[in-house]
Amino acid sequence: MLAMILAAGRGDRLRPLTDSTPKPLIEVGGKPLLQWHIERLRDAGIREMVINSAWLSEQIVAFAGDGERFGVRITHSVEGPGGLETAGGIIKALPHLGKSDEDCFVVVNADTFMDVDYRTLLAEPHASELARLFLVPNPAHHKEGDFDLAENGKVHMGSGYTFSGAAVYRVGAFRGHRAERVPLRPYFEQWSTHNAMCGSLLEGAWFDVGTVERLEQVRAYWNSKQAS
Repeated sequence: MLAMILAAGRGDRLRPLTDSTPKPLIEVGGKPLLQWHIERLRDAGIREMVINSAWLSEQIVAFAGDGERFGVRITHSVEGPGGLETAGGIIKALPHLGKSDEDCFVVVNADTFMDVDYRTLLAEPHASELARLFLVPNPAHHKEGDFDLAENGKVHMGSGYTFSGAAVYRVGAFRGHRAERVPLRPYFEQWSTHNAMCGSLLEGAWFDVGTVERLEQVRAYWNSKQAS
């Protein structure tokens, strides 16, 4: 399986930190968020990755390079000013993520920190489904949630859980779509209608590093874990 790390966001709520440093290169525990994902995906057995970028993309490309120093092979998908949002970024990179419509690839958001076993992220959707989403309990900053998870593992739009940003998608879910600026939510809504998504709860600590306050929370978590 291949992986894609979404790293194109501007990070407005992390300003002024992100005025000169792209959000994926903000550090936790002495490493950029992007490096945590690269290394943990590698340790889970993934050796080929795609990283998209837009804001300060030259820094991301320079940091990750071709992946050799991390023991992986990295392809860069550089987007124009403003980026293409989540679905648009995936569609632009799709030629690097698989050949057959049935091929699967894992996606993680670079602006999250996940203290989890990344091997659990490699679970493919069932044969009739287009995506497997990994969900977390609703955090304080997103109490309204995104999805409901049924007992049979099906995922539908709702409010019971929050999307972690990690998911496994089939290439065919995006095949034939234009690489334009579009988020994933319209796709989720369509797949929900067609009963084409399954889901799993993410086991472990998860942080959306979207604000300076939440950045300090994840740093405090990691420091506390290292001290214990």
